[in-house]
Amino acid sequence: MDLDAVRTFVAAADAGQFQDAAAALSITQQAVSKRIAALEKDLQVRLFTRTPRGAQLTVDGQAFLPHARELLRVEARADASVRPGRRALRVDVHSRRTAPAVLLQDFHRTHPRIELDVVTLDADVHAATAAVDAGTVDATFHAVTVPARRLPPAIRTARVIDERHELLVGPRHPLAAAHAVTPAQLAEHRIWMPGMAVDTEWSDYYDELAAAFGLTIDRIGPVFGNEALLAEIADSPTLATLAGERTRYLWPDSYDLRRIPVRDPAPIYPMSLIWRADNPHPALPKLRDHLVARRVDPPDGPVWLPKWGR
Repeated sequence: MDLDAVRTFVAAADAGQFQDAAAALSITQQAVSKRIAALEKDLQVRLFTRTPRGAQLTVDGQAFLPHARELLRVEARADASVRPGRRALRVDVHSRRTAPAVLLQDFHRTHPRIELDVVTLDADVHAATAAVDAGTVDATFHAVTVPARRLPPAIRTARVIDERHELLVGPRHPLAAAHAVTPAQLAEHRIWMPGMAVDTEWSDYYDELAAAFGLTIDRIGPVFGNEALLAEIADSPTLATLAGERTRYLWPDSYDLRRIPVRDPAPIYPMSLIWRADNPHPALPKLRDHLVARRVDPPDGPVWLPKWGR
Protein backbone atom coordinates (compact mmCIF):
# COMPACT_ATOMS: atom_id res chain seq x y z
CA MET A 1 0.00 0.00 0.00
CA ASP A 2 1.32 3.43 -0.96
CA LEU A 3 1.77 5.33 2.31
CA ASP A 4 1.88 8.67 0.47
CA ALA A 5 -1.60 7.90 -0.82
CA VAL A 6 -2.71 6.94 2.70
CA ARG A 7 -1.27 10.21 4.03
CA THR A 8 -3.12 12.11 1.32
CA PHE A 9 -6.36 10.32 2.17
CA VAL A 10 -6.05 11.29 5.85
CA ALA A 11 -5.24 14.91 4.96
CA ALA A 12 -8.27 15.08 2.64
CA ALA A 13 -10.53 13.51 5.27
CA ASP A 14 -9.35 16.03 7.87
CA ALA A 15 -9.60 19.03 5.53
CA GLY A 16 -12.86 18.07 3.81
CA GLN A 17 -11.52 19.60 0.60
CA PHE A 18 -8.99 18.21 -1.87
CA GLN A 19 -7.72 21.76 -2.43
CA ASP A 20 -7.04 22.29 1.29
CA ALA A 21 -5.37 18.87 1.49
CA ALA A 22 -3.13 19.83 -1.43
CA ALA A 23 -2.07 23.00 0.34
CA ALA A 24 -1.33 21.11 3.56
CA LEU A 25 0.82 18.58 1.70
CA SER A 26 2.46 21.15 -0.61
CA ILE A 27 1.32 19.30 -3.74
CA THR A 28 -1.20 20.09 -6.47
CA GLN A 29 -4.91 19.36 -6.24
CA GLN A 30 -4.48 17.11 -9.29
CA ALA A 31 -1.86 15.09 -7.40
CA VAL A 32 -4.30 14.67 -4.50
CA SER A 33 -6.99 13.38 -6.86
CA LYS A 34 -4.58 10.95 -8.51
CA ARG A 35 -3.36 9.56 -5.18
CA ILE A 36 -6.90 9.10 -3.87
CA ALA A 37 -7.96 7.43 -7.12
CA ALA A 38 -4.98 5.06 -6.94
CA LEU A 39 -5.78 4.17 -3.34
CA GLU A 40 -9.43 3.53 -4.19
CA LYS A 41 -8.32 1.29 -7.06
CA ASP A 42 -5.97 -0.59 -4.74
CA LEU A 43 -8.68 -1.07 -2.10
CA GLN A 44 -11.43 -1.60 -4.68
CA VAL A 45 -13.82 0.77 -2.86
CA ARG A 46 -14.85 4.42 -3.05
CA LEU A 47 -13.46 6.47 -0.21
CA PHE A 48 -14.94 9.88 -0.97
CA THR A 49 -18.09 11.33 -2.47
CA ARG A 50 -17.59 14.67 -4.21
CA THR A 51 -20.32 17.19 -3.30
CA PRO A 52 -20.71 20.95 -3.78
CA ARG A 53 -19.67 21.33 -0.15
CA GLY A 54 -16.44 19.35 -0.65
CA ALA A 55 -15.29 15.76 -0.27
CA GLN A 56 -17.24 13.58 2.13
CA LEU A 57 -16.18 10.16 3.35
CA THR A 58 -18.20 7.20 2.18
CA VAL A 59 -19.07 4.40 4.59
CA ASP A 60 -15.94 2.58 3.40
CA GLY A 61 -13.91 5.75 3.83
CA GLN A 62 -15.14 6.12 7.41
CA ALA A 63 -14.23 2.48 8.12
CA PHE A 64 -10.76 2.89 6.62
CA LEU A 65 -9.88 6.21 8.32
CA PRO A 66 -8.84 4.90 11.80
CA HIS A 67 -6.73 2.19 10.20
CA ALA A 68 -5.13 4.75 7.89
CA ARG A 69 -4.19 6.86 10.90
CA GLU A 70 -2.68 3.79 12.60
CA LEU A 71 -0.65 3.00 9.46
CA LEU A 72 0.86 6.48 9.58
CA ARG A 73 1.60 6.17 13.30
CA VAL A 74 3.37 2.84 12.70
CA GLU A 75 5.33 4.41 9.84
CA ALA A 76 6.42 7.26 12.11
CA ARG A 77 7.53 4.83 14.84
CA ALA A 78 9.42 2.69 12.33
CA ASP A 79 11.14 5.76 10.91
CA ALA A 80 12.08 7.03 14.36
CA SER A 81 13.50 3.64 15.37
CA VAL A 82 16.36 3.96 12.88
CA ARG A 83 16.86 7.71 12.69
CA PRO A 84 20.33 8.65 14.00
CA GLY A 85 20.00 9.63 17.62
CA ARG A 86 16.51 8.18 18.02
CA ARG A 87 17.54 4.58 18.44
CA ALA A 88 19.91 3.31 21.10
CA LEU A 89 23.63 3.28 20.38
CA ARG A 90 24.48 -0.43 20.15
CA VAL A 91 27.90 -1.27 21.57
CA ASP A 92 29.61 -4.63 21.99
CA VAL A 93 31.71 -5.03 25.14
CA HIS A 94 32.51 -8.76 24.68
CA SER A 95 32.13 -9.31 28.45
CA ARG A 96 30.16 -7.37 31.03
CA ARG A 97 32.93 -7.91 33.62
CA THR A 98 35.85 -6.23 31.86
CA ALA A 99 37.13 -2.68 31.38
CA PRO A 100 35.00 -1.80 28.29
CA ALA A 101 31.80 -2.51 30.22
CA VAL A 102 33.06 -0.49 33.21
CA LEU A 103 33.93 2.48 30.98
CA LEU A 104 30.64 2.25 29.10
CA GLN A 105 28.77 2.37 32.40
CA ASP A 106 30.79 5.47 33.31
CA PHE A 107 29.76 7.01 29.97
CA HIS A 108 26.11 6.27 30.77
CA ARG A 109 26.42 8.00 34.14
CA THR A 110 27.93 11.04 32.44
CA HIS A 111 25.38 11.06 29.59
CA PRO A 112 22.23 9.53 31.13
CA ARG A 113 19.98 10.73 28.30
CA ILE A 114 21.88 8.76 25.66
CA GLU A 115 20.20 5.41 25.28
CA LEU A 116 22.58 2.45 25.06
CA ASP A 117 22.07 -1.10 23.87
CA VAL A 118 24.96 -3.04 25.43
CA VAL A 119 25.60 -6.44 23.84
CA THR A 120 28.22 -9.16 24.28
CA LEU A 121 29.13 -10.70 20.95
CA ASP A 122 30.94 -14.01 21.30
CA ALA A 123 33.54 -12.90 18.79
CA ASP A 124 37.22 -12.14 18.36
CA VAL A 125 38.46 -8.87 16.85
CA HIS A 126 37.96 -10.06 13.26
CA ALA A 127 34.35 -11.19 13.73
CA ALA A 128 33.50 -8.14 15.86
CA THR A 129 34.99 -5.79 13.26
CA ALA A 130 32.94 -7.56 10.59
CA ALA A 131 29.82 -6.95 12.72
CA VAL A 132 30.65 -3.24 12.90
CA ASP A 133 31.32 -3.15 9.16
CA ALA A 134 27.97 -4.86 8.47
CA GLY A 135 26.07 -2.49 10.78
CA THR A 136 25.09 -5.18 13.30
CA VAL A 137 26.59 -3.02 16.06
CA ASP A 138 27.68 0.61 16.09
CA ALA A 139 30.96 -0.03 17.90
CA THR A 140 33.01 -2.66 19.68
CA PHE A 141 36.05 -2.86 21.97
CA HIS A 142 38.97 -5.08 21.02
CA ALA A 143 42.72 -5.24 20.75
CA VAL A 144 43.56 -4.29 17.16
CA THR A 145 46.50 -6.45 16.18
CA VAL A 146 46.79 -5.56 12.48
CA PRO A 147 47.78 -2.31 10.71
CA ALA A 148 44.99 0.05 9.68
CA ARG A 149 45.61 -0.69 5.99
CA ARG A 150 44.50 -4.28 6.58
CA LEU A 151 41.15 -3.29 8.08
CA PRO A 152 38.00 -2.80 5.96
CA PRO A 153 38.10 0.64 4.26
CA ALA A 154 35.28 2.19 6.31
CA ILE A 155 36.57 0.97 9.69
CA ARG A 156 38.18 3.40 12.11
CA THR A 157 39.86 2.68 15.44
CA ALA A 158 41.04 4.68 18.45
CA ARG A 159 43.10 3.25 21.28
CA VAL A 160 41.12 4.08 24.41
CA ILE A 161 42.15 1.51 27.04
CA ASP A 162 45.54 0.52 28.41
CA GLU A 163 44.51 -2.17 30.87
CA ARG A 164 46.95 -3.08 33.61
CA HIS A 165 47.06 -6.52 35.22
CA GLU A 166 46.50 -7.92 38.67
CA LEU A 167 47.33 -11.36 40.02
CA LEU A 168 44.35 -13.05 41.66
CA VAL A 169 45.27 -15.60 44.37
CA GLY A 170 43.80 -17.30 47.42
CA PRO A 171 44.96 -16.69 51.02
CA ARG A 172 47.28 -19.75 51.06
CA HIS A 173 49.18 -18.85 47.90
CA PRO A 174 52.88 -17.96 48.44
CA LEU A 175 52.30 -14.48 46.96
CA ALA A 176 49.12 -13.75 48.93
CA ALA A 177 50.82 -11.22 51.23
CA ALA A 178 52.66 -9.33 48.47
CA HIS A 179 51.79 -5.68 47.82
CA ALA A 180 52.93 -6.09 44.21
CA VAL A 181 54.57 -8.77 42.07
CA THR A 182 56.84 -8.69 39.06
CA PRO A 183 56.48 -10.81 35.91
CA ALA A 184 59.75 -12.47 36.88
CA GLN A 185 58.21 -13.65 40.16
CA LEU A 186 55.24 -15.08 38.26
CA ALA A 187 57.57 -17.35 36.29
CA GLU A 188 57.78 -19.57 39.37
CA HIS A 189 54.02 -20.02 39.65
CA ARG A 190 51.22 -21.61 37.63
CA ILE A 191 48.86 -19.13 36.00
CA TRP A 192 45.55 -20.87 35.41
CA MET A 193 43.32 -19.54 32.61
CA PRO A 194 41.18 -22.51 31.55
CA GLY A 195 39.24 -22.46 28.33
CA MET A 196 41.04 -19.53 26.71
CA ALA A 197 40.10 -19.63 23.02
CA VAL A 198 43.04 -20.12 20.69
CA ASP A 199 43.77 -17.92 17.67
CA THR A 200 42.19 -14.87 19.29
CA GLU A 201 43.85 -11.55 20.02
CA TRP A 202 43.85 -12.28 23.76
CA SER A 203 45.40 -15.74 23.38
CA ASP A 204 48.09 -14.22 21.13
CA TYR A 205 48.71 -11.58 23.79
CA TYR A 206 49.15 -14.11 26.57
CA ASP A 207 51.36 -16.28 24.37
CA GLU A 208 53.65 -13.29 23.81
CA LEU A 209 53.55 -12.35 27.50
CA ALA A 210 54.43 -15.91 28.53
CA ALA A 211 57.32 -16.07 26.06
CA ALA A 212 58.70 -12.71 27.19
CA PHE A 213 58.86 -13.64 30.90
CA GLY A 214 58.96 -17.44 30.92
CA LEU A 215 55.48 -17.78 32.39
CA THR A 216 53.49 -20.99 32.58
CA ILE A 217 49.92 -20.24 31.50
CA ASP A 218 47.76 -23.33 31.90
CA ARG A 219 44.67 -23.39 29.66
CA ILE A 220 43.74 -27.00 30.41
CA GLY A 221 40.47 -27.88 32.08
CA PRO A 222 36.73 -27.54 31.49
CA VAL A 223 35.11 -24.14 31.94
CA PHE A 224 32.48 -24.10 34.70
CA GLY A 225 32.19 -20.30 34.90
CA ASN A 226 33.84 -17.55 36.90
CA GLU A 227 32.24 -18.60 40.17
CA ALA A 228 33.82 -22.05 39.93
CA LEU A 229 37.18 -20.55 38.90
CA LEU A 230 37.21 -18.23 41.92
CA ALA A 231 36.25 -21.05 44.27
CA GLU A 232 39.12 -23.22 42.97
CA ILE A 233 41.65 -20.40 43.35
CA ALA A 234 40.42 -19.54 46.84
CA ASP A 235 40.89 -23.15 47.98
CA SER A 236 44.28 -23.73 46.32
CA PRO A 237 47.80 -22.94 47.61
CA THR A 238 49.22 -23.03 44.07
CA LEU A 239 46.64 -21.72 41.57
CA ALA A 240 46.59 -18.10 40.42
CA THR A 241 45.11 -16.23 37.50
CA LEU A 242 45.57 -12.86 35.83
CA ALA A 243 42.80 -10.29 35.58
CA GLY A 244 42.49 -6.81 34.19
CA GLU A 245 42.74 -4.05 36.77
CA ARG A 246 39.13 -2.98 36.10
CA THR A 247 37.68 -6.48 35.70
CA ARG A 248 34.74 -6.90 38.06
CA TYR A 249 34.63 -10.05 40.19
CA LEU A 250 32.39 -10.83 43.14
CA TRP A 251 33.06 -13.57 45.66
CA PRO A 252 32.05 -14.49 49.23
CA ASP A 253 34.10 -12.88 52.01
CA SER A 254 35.12 -16.35 53.15
CA TYR A 255 37.20 -16.78 49.97
CA ASP A 256 39.62 -14.04 51.14
CA LEU A 257 40.96 -13.63 47.60
CA ARG A 258 43.75 -11.11 46.94
CA ARG A 259 44.19 -8.83 43.90
CA ILE A 260 47.87 -7.95 43.56
CA PRO A 261 49.21 -5.41 41.01
CA VAL A 262 51.80 -6.69 38.50
CA ARG A 263 54.67 -4.20 38.07
CA ASP A 264 58.29 -3.70 36.98
CA PRO A 265 57.45 -3.95 34.18
CA ALA A 266 53.68 -3.59 34.24
CA PRO A 267 52.12 -5.59 31.38
CA ILE A 268 49.60 -3.49 29.44
CA TYR A 269 46.75 -4.88 27.35
CA PRO A 270 45.78 -2.18 24.81
CA MET A 271 42.19 -2.04 23.52
CA SER A 272 40.58 0.17 20.89
CA LEU A 273 37.12 1.41 20.10
CA ILE A 274 36.17 0.23 16.60
CA TRP A 275 33.48 1.94 14.49
CA ARG A 276 32.53 2.82 10.90
CA ALA A 277 33.59 6.23 9.64
CA ASP A 278 30.22 6.78 7.94
CA ASN A 279 28.09 5.89 10.98
CA PRO A 280 25.87 8.97 11.53
CA HIS A 281 24.71 8.20 15.07
CA PRO A 282 25.27 11.45 17.03
CA ALA A 283 26.15 9.59 20.24
CA LEU A 284 29.13 7.85 18.66
CA PRO A 285 31.50 10.87 18.66
CA LYS A 286 30.43 11.63 22.23
CA LEU A 287 31.36 8.10 23.30
CA ARG A 288 34.68 8.32 21.48
CA ASP A 289 35.55 11.70 23.02
CA HIS A 290 34.55 10.46 26.47
CA LEU A 291 36.80 7.41 26.22
CA VAL A 292 39.78 9.30 24.81
CA ALA A 293 39.52 11.89 27.59
CA ARG A 294 39.45 9.19 30.26
CA ARG A 295 42.17 6.98 28.89
CA VAL A 296 44.38 6.12 31.85
CA ASP A 297 48.06 6.83 31.33
CA PRO A 298 50.45 3.90 31.87
CA PRO A 299 51.66 3.58 35.46
CA ASP A 300 54.90 5.11 36.64
CA GLY A 301 57.84 2.87 35.97
CA PRO A 302 58.57 0.43 33.17
CA VAL A 303 55.75 -1.13 31.16
CA TRP A 304 55.51 -4.05 28.76
CA LEU A 305 53.40 -3.97 25.63
CA PRO A 306 52.85 -6.65 22.99
CA LYS A 307 54.56 -5.97 19.66
CA TRP A 308 51.35 -4.81 18.00
CA GLY A 309 50.70 -2.30 20.79
CA ARG A 310 54.05 -0.51 20.68
